[in-house]
Amino acid sequence: MSVFKLDILEQELTGAKKIAIAGHIRPDGDCIGSCSALYKYLIVCREELNIGQVDIYLETFGQEYNILSGTDIIRHSYDYDDTYDVFISVDCSSLDRIGHSIRYFNSAKRTICIDHHITNDNFADFNHVIPDASSTCEVLYDLFVETRITKEIAKSLYIGIVHDTGIFRHASTSGKTMEIAASLIRKGIDFTKLIDETFTQKTYAQMQVMGRALMESVLYMDGKLIASNVSLDIMRFYGVTHTDLDGIIDQLRTVKGAEVALFIYETENGDNKISLRSNGIVNVSKIASFYGGGGHVKAAGCNIKGTVNDVVADIIPHIEAQLIN
Repeated sequence: MSVFKLDILEQELTGAKKIAIAGHIRPDGDCIGSCSALYKYLIVCREELNIGQVDIYLETFGQEYNILSGTDIIRHSYDYDDTYDVFISVDCSSLDRIGHSIRYFNSAKRTICIDHHITNDNFADFNHVIPDASSTCEVLYDLFVETRITKEIAKSLYIGIVHDTGIFRHASTSGKTMEIAASLIRKGIDFTKLIDETFTQKTYAQMQVMGRALMESVLYMDGKLIASNVSLDIMRFYGVTHTDLDGIIDQLRTVKGAEVALFIYETENGDNKISLRSNGIVNVSKIASFYGGGGHVKAAGCNIKGTVNDVVADIIPHIEAQLIN
């Protein structure tokens, strides 16, 4: 994986009159946190680096993330007449994950990718990819000058780390991760409120749809695989969107004896969004990559067309092959 140092990043940004920041489709906590943290950091450094306009592009996300300052300026629509001196892709492993922002990427004078996914294919002019990091927010923390990290930047970074580590429960959590979290807490953030409002708390509708997904889950492979799905009809019945389905896959993963958890939900275009979690033996990023997706060894995702039964039947041989080997 390619890496660069802070001075190279600042060199590429210095004098840029227009900068775009964009994360991946269906943004999660790390994506939202890293995009907003980078935006606020560039604003702090604006005068020193002679930076002009900075824009963030993300798909719509849950209201719980409005606890972060600056989310009101994030753009959810696209004016393709705009062009940028620098386009920064954050928390995105491949170009097909950028979504509608791809036009800005293609027309930008310089492109930068900052990420932590092991499946990243180094698609930008300058790539800084640290697969061992718990999150892209952890990668950004190392790139930032610590004395320039304000309380508001710390909030964004902390949320990203919390969400990608499952509140420090996932194997990606390292001693360094905990040291960074401690440093961010020392900035004076209300870390318990950040965790409660963006990770722990659920609306009644979110709890209902999660309960249904858990109740209708099915065990396969003698209990080594647990799978569940939510259709568009079910989402409409409960009045929820895909942003309300966060946490279901992680609950499925906790079933004793399961090596892999599989969660499927239907998208508006008829695809199935697939989330995979592993409890250690199976490398789910290999499975996701086979279907054009990506992610991490223990957490990955992709899109697959077909019925739910088709998806499960297609994925089982991939799991079996790894368990046999």
